[in-house]
Amino acid sequence: METEFHHILPLQIRFNDVDKFGHVNNSVYFQFYDTAKTDYFAKVCEGVDWEQTAIVVVHIEAEFQSEIKAGSHIAARTRISHIGHKSFQLEQDVIDTDTKEVKCHCTSVMVLFDLAQHQSILLPELWVNDIERFEGRCLRDADEKA
Repeated sequence: METEFHHILPLQIRFNDVDKFGHVNNSVYFQFYDTAKTDYFAKVCEGVDWEQTAIVVVHIEAEFQSEIKAGSHIAARTRISHIGHKSFQLEQDVIDTDTKEVKCHCTSVMVLFDLAQHQSILLPELWVNDIERFEGRCLRDADEKA
């Protein structure tokens, strides 16, 4: 069963995002995804001290479906699909907002990182609760619940 995306962020295509072929360069998609996940966590996990905590990408892959032209209207949609003890899986799409066509799909595995201790840390229960409330469903396996 596919779940819906509750977080959608409109994106602006900048002049320098477009290559000689007239479409958005593939490297720019990862900037789109970064912008969207930053907005997601700012809205869903309030009160995070970003001076002490970081979210680090440990694996990422993208599947490019079709090109985006310079004048396209696009948005990034973001959801968390699974939460573990120290990591979670993030799914993101860049979509054409006029046609709703998925232009690129991305999955990432991310960990929470303590910047002072320079090591991964457990996801705070408060974060997990905020994310599950926002996503409208349980995202942990039974053996991962505290």
